Amino acid sequence: MTGMTVDDLAEASGLPRDVIEDAEAAQATPPTDVAERLRVIFESKDVVFLAAGEDDANVGPGVRLRQHLANEGIRPQNLSAANDG
Repeated sequence: MTGMTVDDLAEASGLPRDVIEDAEAAQATPPTDVAERLRVIFESKDVVFLAAGEDDANVGPGVRLRQHLANEGIRPQNLSAANDG
């Protein structure tokens, strides 16, 4: 969804590559601190996490990408001294 590789995610999150691979392959929920770091990274890449039944009562949890409107301005994380005005 985001185009990030495991190495990109490891660099962005500060987590070792093997921890990310374990979280991806695990049948159980990863440790809370790992899940939280990954959630923050994915949300910064416009991934939206949905609870079971959140957008349809008959489906389980899932993810989707945030839809952007044509003119929503500059995102806060993209502000700089050059474009903050």
